[in-house]
Amino acid sequence: MRGTTNPRLMLMILSAVFAFLYIPISVLFALSFNEGGLPTAWTGFSVKWYGELFRNADIMGAALNTLIVAVISTILATILGTLLAVGVEIRRRKGRFLETIIFAPMIIPDIVLAIALLSFFSLLNVTMGLHTVIVSHVVFNLAFVCSVVRARLKTFDWSIVEASTDLGASMFTTLWRVVLPVMLPAVIAGALLAFTLSLDEFIIAFFTAGAGRDSITLPMQIFAMIRFGVTPEINALAAIVMTVSVVILALSQRLNRGGLPGQ
Repeated sequence: MRGTTNPRLMLMILSAVFAFLYIPISVLFALSFNEGGLPTAWTGFSVKWYGELFRNADIMGAALNTLIVAVISTILATILGTLLAVGVEIRRRKGRFLETIIFAPMIIPDIVLAIALLSFFSLLNVTMGLHTVIVSHVVFNLAFVCSVVRARLKTFDWSIVEASTDLGASMFTTLWRVVLPVMLPAVIAGALLAFTLSLDEFIIAFFTAGAGRDSITLPMQIFAMIRFGVTPEINALAAIVMTVSVVILALSQRLNRGGLPGQ
């Protein structure tokens, strides 16, 4: 198969795919430094729109809400997802149906999950706000963290757990001193992935945030702004969000593949 494949043709196809994906992003980055007020016509280089961005109170408030949601939901999802991964891996021969339930949020479309969470909160008469967004993001991120940690546990040597138990260590000590250090790179990678997904997530937050500016996240603010047309501030904001997301995802992949730096 490899011998019959034309390398030049494959290179052309790969180049076309990458061009289709990244040329629009490159144009957006370039236009974020556009001096003029028109977001689609180049009139000169300037960084003034980044300054205008940071002076916009609505955007800064939404960014703060997004950080609050992302940090808290990441911490909760990482703790629960890691414990869930360990439990599912231990019961891997008896928990096929359990695995299907756990990883369902990764397969279900966001709009379906958002409607389900909205219905659940309404059924319980829960007042919508930033707290419901956090809970929703924990549900959304849980499966991703569990998946990343389980990938690490696939090569885990469970004999060291038995050795730790034979030496008199309690289950908590074994988990904290033996299991966690081995899978720490995957835990960090899962946390970074959860943080990135929470940072960019829009649909679930839109359905579960409720009314009022106190629960508006950054993607929701961007959506509200582009309904009246794209401005240079939007280009600058999108460039920053994209850069942060790419850096975090790259670090997550690095940790998941090669372990912690220096290991």
